[in-house]
Amino acid sequence: MGRDYWEGPGAAHRRVIYKGVGYSDDDIRSKPHIGIANTFSEASPAHAHLRLLADAVKQGVWQAGGIPFEFGVPSTCGNIAIGSEDLKYELAGRDVVAMSIEFVSKVHAFDGLVMLSSCDNIVPGQMLAAARLDIPSIIVTGGPMFPGYHKGKRILTPDINVSVLSDVTPAEFAEMEDVACPGYGACGVMGTANTMQILSEVLGLSLPGTATIPATVAARIRAARESGRAAVRLAKGQVTPTAILTRGALLNAAIVDLAIGGSTNAVLHLIALANELGLSLSLEDFDRLSKDVPCICAVRPSGPYSVVDLHFAGGVPAVMKVLESMLDTSVVGVSGRPLRDLLAGVEVSPSPVLRTLEDPVTPDSGLTVLRGNLAPDGAIIRTSGVPEEMKKFTGPAKVFDGDAAALEAIESGGVKPGDVVVVRYEGCKGSPGMKEIMLSTDALVARGLDRSVGLITDGRFSGFNHGPIVGHISPEAFEGGPIALVRDGDIITVDVREGRVDVAVSEEELKARRSAWKRPAPKVTKGMLALYAATCRPAHEGGAMQLW
Repeated sequence: MGRDYWEGPGAAHRRVIYKGVGYSDDDIRSKPHIGIANTFSEASPAHAHLRLLADAVKQGVWQAGGIPFEFGVPSTCGNIAIGSEDLKYELAGRDVVAMSIEFVSKVHAFDGLVMLSSCDNIVPGQMLAAARLDIPSIIVTGGPMFPGYHKGKRILTPDINVSVLSDVTPAEFAEMEDVACPGYGACGVMGTANTMQILSEVLGLSLPGTATIPATVAARIRAARESGRAAVRLAKGQVTPTAILTRGALLNAAIVDLAIGGSTNAVLHLIALANELGLSLSLEDFDRLSKDVPCICAVRPSGPYSVVDLHFAGGVPAVMKVLESMLDTSVVGVSGRPLRDLLAGVEVSPSPVLRTLEDPVTPDSGLTVLRGNLAPDGAIIRTSGVPEEMKKFTGPAKVFDGDAAALEAIESGGVKPGDVVVVRYEGCKGSPGMKEIMLSTDALVARGLDRSVGLITDGRFSGFNHGPIVGHISPEAFEGGPIALVRDGDIITVDVREGRVDVAVSEEELKARRSAWKRPAPKVTKGMLALYAATCRPAHEGGAMQLW
């Protein structure tokens, strides 16, 4: 906004408010104003420590000659809402986060931003805000949680989610529950939270080497303080996100997501970010890249390790060093240095958690784009989490209009080995909010059916989920996509190698069914989900609220 915004008699009404908070004329008139967008919450271990990190950020801002203004931003944890219809709020919440930061930052005319976050849709919401506002911005992530231990074995949050649906005794379950989340940080698997924290660094929005620092390690406080200093430097130099978030940076993020076996949700978030920037990124890019990028990271669900293990194997710099030949190394992030210079000093020792291109965890990419007569606009499967024998499966459809109905059938024995479960009307508009299909997928794992039963849906999955499960089918059922026309007993084939998802029904029969199909009444008619349903783009375009 410039210093004129705070100068002269016409700005007295602004200055008097800041003086009422305790700032001086010199603070207000001569120092860069840095907004500190903090998603601190006492309701999640991923956000409960962010107040401490925000204090360190503010120290860095003052040290570098800026003036910090902390403000709150809403945050949630997707694990809280499992089993509830409220789980569908999560993707729409990404847009709420972006709009909250946009609202406060525009009114207060900040010269720069530091944004603190940890969880699934919160980090990408801050990315959208950075792109929309295009003022100097940096993201400080909360870092991963250390794993817990139960009877000498590592235990992570997904173990609890699956055990709920298994035969674990109440006493043993209580023991597991007490240790699965041993402290602050994002759940230690390669779920959406850690995937997006990692991609924040890859995109250049976080300082190098900071994304995977465990939440409770002192280095994270030091990184937060340095981020505050960097924010002032960026503001003084007017280095904005559009100078950082180039198509090259977006493609780098896509490559890393494929290589680390990252969450399928990252596809939604990166495409939505590209749309916000007016840049090109599509499923075709992911499809093209996936043919050459193997999965090199053995973090759960692609292997037995945690993100903390990845950090001590070198973190994001080591991942990018392994992938250096595939990346655009000319990009420059918030550090101010080209990626090629940052990687020049990185040495990688191959380890079980981070493998080489020549000896990957799996030669398949972490994700595969599928198309076919069930998904003309595309679908996604997390290839690295699919058992080899299920990379091609064919079976009769068991159709359910929602995740809860599918769970009931699985628990009652209505789903048999060889079936293909179809969960529909859970897409962006139909759910609305593109619910994470966790009840039925966790039930399949708990009952040992994940090696004999496939699942397809127009919804999405938690980053915890794995198995022969296909999501993001587009067009979705609520828009009259082919998934809305599937009937019980139709033969469905998913072929990961060929990138196909098809139903063995003739075009003539599908056309007849389409003529008889009627769009169901909206599930929600007021509030933020109704607004989201009215304005969101389809899944293959990122699912964000956009009117253009």
